[in-house]
Amino acid sequence: MTEKAVDAALSALDELKIELPSWGFANTGTRFGKFIQPAAATTIEEKFSDAAQVQAVTGACPTLALHVQWDIPNGLKGVDTVANLSAKFGILAGSINPNVFQDQEYKHGSVGNPDAGIRRKALDHILECVKIAEALGSRDVSPWFADGSNYPGTQNISKRIGYFEQGLKEIHAALKASQRLLVEYKPFEPAFYHTDIADWGMAFLLAKQAGPQAFVLVDTGHHYQAQNIEQIVAWLLHHNMVGGFHFNDRRYADDDLTLGSIDPYQIFRIFHEIRMFEKENGKTADIAYMVDQSHNLKGKIEAMIQTVCTAQELYARAAMVDYERLLQLQEKCSLVDAEETLRGAFWQDTREIVREWRVARGLPENPLEAFRSSGYSERITRERQEKNASLGASYA
Repeated sequence: MTEKAVDAALSALDELKIELPSWGFANTGTRFGKFIQPAAATTIEEKFSDAAQVQAVTGACPTLALHVQWDIPNGLKGVDTVANLSAKFGILAGSINPNVFQDQEYKHGSVGNPDAGIRRKALDHILECVKIAEALGSRDVSPWFADGSNYPGTQNISKRIGYFEQGLKEIHAALKASQRLLVEYKPFEPAFYHTDIADWGMAFLLAKQAGPQAFVLVDTGHHYQAQNIEQIVAWLLHHNMVGGFHFNDRRYADDDLTLGSIDPYQIFRIFHEIRMFEKENGKTADIAYMVDQSHNLKGKIEAMIQTVCTAQELYARAAMVDYERLLQLQEKCSLVDAEETLRGAFWQDTREIVREWRVARGLPENPLEAFRSSGYSERITRERQEKNASLGASYA
């Protein structure tokens, strides 16, 4: 491990900021029901408080992604509450996530719904989210669309493409100069025959048509098995169309598993493609890194700390790739040596480097141990367990 490689890793850690999801601290479950945890957050204030704990021990999570229907149910009227909580806990409001999939009207779609009135309702909600983002100083508006159909012939796929094109253009027109629209994709679930934005190509085309402030959001869980996600990343980087990442891991589909728990090499390869692009182009890729995990069994704060620490370790490894040597080997098609150059960085144990980085910045060497010894988990369990128990009863 050379001094140059270590310096590159330390510098990369300074750059890496990871947004936490408000919903990752709340009670969640599977399609069969919710699993209640006694320490889960039940209010937006508790979510900010929990996020502040992750930031305190990792130093990499200054923002909290907000889901409007869950976190700001009063819309623009609730902005002052969020702003006050942001100031209280030292956590900025991050991406603003509209909800156009939960209401009963959306069972046949939102922006792609054949009913013009329902399309209007969905668009009005997203447009309000743009205003909420502006009021909170949030850059990214990040809708996820569950639109699609379950059976052949039941929806006009071509018309729905047009509805999305029109709708996203209208949303884009409402953005302020500093804002971005991030278009997410997902191949299936809840729609199983066709999903209106099913892959990166569909998201790419819709974003391009929407306007220059629209980009693609890549969720690592939103792909078919064995899909080459880093190749998708390379294409989107080449066209300057990557807006953000949702971090999680999966064994089958969108499993919301802790980052790196199944395939850490894949996350490393994605980071590598981003770093390679930055080296070759002499600029930092403008990518919002966000966690999108909702843990049903693991302690929610501990799972977030695990994910952030894993991301830091893998990002540091990607920064240690000898890019000059790798480029030369690639040009000569020296296959074994090129692969070994990449693999050699992946197999580096960067935990000590990350610890060194933390100590230099006044952070605890071991974030998980620091959180466990803080007493915070025991305190919120006492304070929240009665309310969470009543929630559990309502799902019995």
